[in-house]
Amino acid sequence: MGRYEKQRSFLKSNFTEFKNIKTDKMKGMPKPDEGKAYDSCSELINLPKVGSEILRKENIYECINSRRSTRFYSKESISIEELSYLLWATQGITGINKAGLTLRTVPCSGATHSFETYLFITNVEGIQKGVYRYLPAEHKLLFMFEIEGIDDKIDEITLDQPFVPNFAKKAAVIFAWSTTPYRSEWKFDITAHKKILIDIGHVCQNLYLASESIDAGACAIGIYDQTMIDGLLGLDGDEEFVIYLAAVGKKKEE
Repeated sequence: MGRYEKQRSFLKSNFTEFKNIKTDKMKGMPKPDEGKAYDSCSELINLPKVGSEILRKENIYECINSRRSTRFYSKESISIEELSYLLWATQGITGINKAGLTLRTVPCSGATHSFETYLFITNVEGIQKGVYRYLPAEHKLLFMFEIEGIDDKIDEITLDQPFVPNFAKKAAVIFAWSTTPYRSEWKFDITAHKKILIDIGHVCQNLYLASESIDAGACAIGIYDQTMIDGLLGLDGDEEFVIYLAAVGKKKEE
């Protein structure tokens, strides 16, 4: 029983302990950037404006009731309009409050927004296969690089899936969310890490429901090769690392 105690403690509210901590924010340390910088020469792709016309299911009850983890995908591609919608639904900026903090389509503790969205695109209309990063402030895609045999690389990264082996490489796109923990640690110190895990759950659930609303299917992936995917994306594995994956594709008719 003892080996579970530390992890169970992590799951509990530790606000009393937090009240006795002087955070970096309180110390006057500079606030970390909310978004990751990129080279001005980077290749950017404009994403279509998001509107309700993209929806195939407008009834939220129906979306919640129909939501399942989808591991079987058709060969039908996802449109760039649909991808734009999915990105907006998971990290899109919908406003800025009086404190200058961005308001997004998902809740986030203290509006710290520690996540970056990377995409392994294999079957999206008008977009070449490769690895991309979403820029929420601009609502654009930043092209990072191509991967020869991207399907096989996705297979390597997602390891042995227990229910449907090798399903991830058949998806139209893989969402890979990284976290930069200090964006939250600056404000919440040692209580940040529970908040980060809660927040990424909000993000992935939005992906599930948004996918369902366009008759696509999503499947969260918690089994992946941490070192491989961090290295592939150029992340140091400490200050920034992948925390969650999800596959999305058009559903295969049964």
